[in-house]
Amino acid sequence: MVFTLDQIRSFVAVAEELHFGHAAERLNMTQPPLSRQIQKLEKTVGVQLIERDNRKVALTTAGKAFLTDARKLLIASEQAPLTARRIARGQAGVLRIGFTAASGFSVLGSLLATLAEQLPDVDIDLREQVTREQVDSLANGELDLGLARPPIDHEHFESRLLQSEALQLAVPEDHPLAALNRPVSGEDLQDVPLIMYSPTKARYFYDLAIRNVPIQHGNVVHTVSQILTMVSLVAAGRGVAFVPESAQRLGVAGVKHLQLADQTDDVQLHAIWRRGQRNPALLRLLSALDHQE
Repeated sequence: MVFTLDQIRSFVAVAEELHFGHAAERLNMTQPPLSRQIQKLEKTVGVQLIERDNRKVALTTAGKAFLTDARKLLIASEQAPLTARRIARGQAGVLRIGFTAASGFSVLGSLLATLAEQLPDVDIDLREQVTREQVDSLANGELDLGLARPPIDHEHFESRLLQSEALQLAVPEDHPLAALNRPVSGEDLQDVPLIMYSPTKARYFYDLAIRNVPIQHGNVVHTVSQILTMVSLVAAGRGVAFVPESAQRLGVAGVKHLQLADQTDDVQLHAIWRRGQRNPALLRLLSALDHQE
């Protein structure tokens, strides 16, 4: 079954005017070709859509039902080119973003605010993944953008630094270290129970911690991978933990965040995307981020 948009337009005009002469004027054509368009449409559909005689024009029951779908077809045909042009300009479409749990309480909110302001009609598909999973998803084309930790394979991915913040020590608010009134050194932690990152599931933070502080692994009482879990254990008095400065935004009661002495490396979060990425919405987002700097 194949009918043309011209046939649909002719039918809608006659159905709305209920007069072939008026419908022909509306379409800037004469009545004979208009009648032929309706006849071809009815032949294709296989039922009579319009009853006509010398006195009146009326829709059949089938014609009334067909009119609803015919109008939708016309709207869709008019909308489709507009949608395609908007997607090409990055004003519509879908942007698939991967994010780490920690970025969820740091930069993700401001990034979504930028998207809402600059690309309000772009649908956002958010996926919480660790950096390794994001890299795989980006490589497979399942993600457009990742919010991930270093190191970054610059042969295959482009990146932009979104956040650089201090590594801090989270301690119970009544802990003796909280009364030092100075940055905490490695010597201060010699006999202190430590909640540490998993070297496999949270490798970035594990490496960062041991680069910044001389860790005594005999002091490690818990090994976890999520910052929220770590801070919650600190609040429960189970030990102290190294966390990014933005962890303060979690607002976990009973925890104090202290500066570290002689810190050499900041905690970094990057936007990363596959080289050659052509999603117009992503390109518009990156341009918007450029203008914020």
